[in-house]
Amino acid sequence: MAFAPQLRIPATYMRGGTSKGVFLRRQDLPAAAQSAGAARDALLLRLLGSPDRYGRQIDGMGAGSSSTSKAVILAPSTRPEHDVDYLFAQVSIERALVDWSGNCGNLSAAVGPYAIAQGWLPAARIAHDGTCTVRIWQANIGKTIVAHVPTAGGLVQETGDFELDGVTFPAAEVRLEFVDPVAQGAGGAMFPTRRVVDRLEVPGVGALEATLINVGIPTIFVDARDVGCTGTELQEAIDGDARALARFEALRAHGALRMGLIDDLHQAAQRPHTPKIAFVAPPADYAACGGMPVRAGDVDLLVRALSMGRLHHAMMGTVAVAIAAAAAVPGTLVSRAGGGAARDAVRFGHPSGTMRVGAQVARLDGEWKATRVSLSRSARVLMEGWVRVPADSF
Repeated sequence: MAFAPQLRIPATYMRGGTSKGVFLRRQDLPAAAQSAGAARDALLLRLLGSPDRYGRQIDGMGAGSSSTSKAVILAPSTRPEHDVDYLFAQVSIERALVDWSGNCGNLSAAVGPYAIAQGWLPAARIAHDGTCTVRIWQANIGKTIVAHVPTAGGLVQETGDFELDGVTFPAAEVRLEFVDPVAQGAGGAMFPTRRVVDRLEVPGVGALEATLINVGIPTIFVDARDVGCTGTELQEAIDGDARALARFEALRAHGALRMGLIDDLHQAAQRPHTPKIAFVAPPADYAACGGMPVRAGDVDLLVRALSMGRLHHAMMGTVAVAIAAAAAVPGTLVSRAGGGAARDAVRFGHPSGTMRVGAQVARLDGEWKATRVSLSRSARVLMEGWVRVPADSF
């Protein structure tokens, strides 16, 4: 019996923020996988090791969590005033599903460094020792991200003393600006329902308030008390509670329907990456992952968010963008949890520690608009070479 050989595809394995993913140049993919379709999805599923009934992705580059089951496809940008086109794939672990409906804010931090290292920017743009500005076209949501990447000796600087809660080792700081970050879909509005708070009626859960916002990534914010939580939970408290997970998924589906992202509740299962569901609470003392103390006086509010049906170990960068924008608008549940005052910058507590993010918003013609959100992440190349994929897998 003849067996298919393995293909070798050039790849780079990178950490960006609190996520890891496989970075691929579009030109290096097999021809059938260079454009959207079943072949590309099948290739990425096999590359990451999905679907895996054991939930570990042992036979692939994934690592059994939503933060590590990710792929990025990049190419030099053909768009004016942009340097790189960036397409993000969230790969399901247990299911044969690739979700293209949103961005990854954490991996966004690695796109600028990758583009510089690939030689996609003119040498004159790269400071010998300083900062290089990279303009990124985020193809999933059709928006611009500006990355400010530190350089040393004319190369990307990866090591440094910037500490990011959720990442063990310090690295160089990469500043990101999300320009006009209202995501595509949901009518193109910051608040798809034109309200800062809605009331959701969810069978089996009840009626509760929610802020439905479409900045960075479509996100549903609820009050921790309304879902039986305190806002200080760590992963095991939620992920080990099947009833809680089912409750959050029901809320996510009904919120997606109200936001206009889906036409039928059953469609929510086909886009597990978006919208996100998060719960907020006023500041409180708690012990973060690893025992690090977080003091109530050090944060403005607490936020916990779920990714692909599990509590995120830290915070998704795109949800941090949504948090910043919601905190800047009076009356949202995020603003209420932070004391009620509108803020152009907010520090919140998450399961791994704290994070600071800032937003610029304005009310124009009766509607709220987010113009820019900024945050800091870090990024590092972990490995580069080739990934191998069985030739008959796509």
